[in-house]
Amino acid sequence: MSDRVKLQQGELFMVRAVGLKTAVHEDVYHRVLSMSWPAFFMLAAVAFLLENAAFAVLSLFGPGAITGARPGSFWDAFSFSVQTMGTIGYGVLAPATAYAQAVVTVDAITGMLTLAIATGLTFAKFARPSARVLFSEKAVIGSRDGVRHLMFRMANARHNTIAEASLRVLLLSDVVTSEGERLRVPSVVPLVRDTNAFFRLSWTASHVIDATSPFFGEDAFERLAGRNALLLLSISGLDETIGQTVHARYAYQLEEIVVNARFADMISTDGDTRVVDYSKFHQTVAESPASTDSALSINENHRPLQLTGVALQLEGVGLAAQRKANGLAVQ
Repeated sequence: MSDRVKLQQGELFMVRAVGLKTAVHEDVYHRVLSMSWPAFFMLAAVAFLLENAAFAVLSLFGPGAITGARPGSFWDAFSFSVQTMGTIGYGVLAPATAYAQAVVTVDAITGMLTLAIATGLTFAKFARPSARVLFSEKAVIGSRDGVRHLMFRMANARHNTIAEASLRVLLLSDVVTSEGERLRVPSVVPLVRDTNAFFRLSWTASHVIDATSPFFGEDAFERLAGRNALLLLSISGLDETIGQTVHARYAYQLEEIVVNARFADMISTDGDTRVVDYSKFHQTVAESPASTDSALSINENHRPLQLTGVALQLEGVGLAAQRKANGLAVQ
């Protein structure tokens, strides 16, 4: 499995533990739930075969213990254990001695417990709530209403409703303290809209690149690369079909951010039907130089314009008060 697929499935980064002592029997439940379905079925099959092989060997310790079995036949003893553990009972093989009866008793109890555990684990894996949220392979930096934005695209592949979906974006980067200690610090990347009341089709979340943004400035990528920065996305919401909270995660490396681009339009209408073209989900479209230059100009003056607007408003209020005092109130 590639690192990219692992990241998409929620493993935001690989972890290699050193110096941690763990026993095989510790946290078995979590280990089994974390397995893939093929590995889980393989484990169940191996456990079933080993259990029956063990009881077959025990049966062979008592000569003549099984009626209808060939003397010393492991296969007959194994088949007898399978029939006992599975409560099949064809009637051809049967316990013939007190020793065999004791083995059958333990075999039957083990079989019931094994079946209960396997059933519970299968249901737990099958019933775990999960979200089929798709994330675009690339994030983009482009213009929206003349302002530079960092944008991410997501889609609900089930096309049901995820109510009150909430998206959090974190920038994980290395920080060195004044004492020389290196820390991996997450910082929140604010979004224009971080909630979606009805997440049903697609959702393009955006972050304004202004003077307070870590992506502001021509040297932003170089600065972030020096801090080994990584973008982490986490989305959660209530799946109305199953009535449970679902969540999904994704990660973007800096090289997976396309500059001066936007996402290709993937939604069209056919009468009252929304048509979602997933072949365009990961596609990006390059922006024209004119729109890019315009957005850069607006972004560079974004905060000063806001401050100037506030100053002019305060100046206007003061002027109006002065004129009102002189009997010349501004209408």
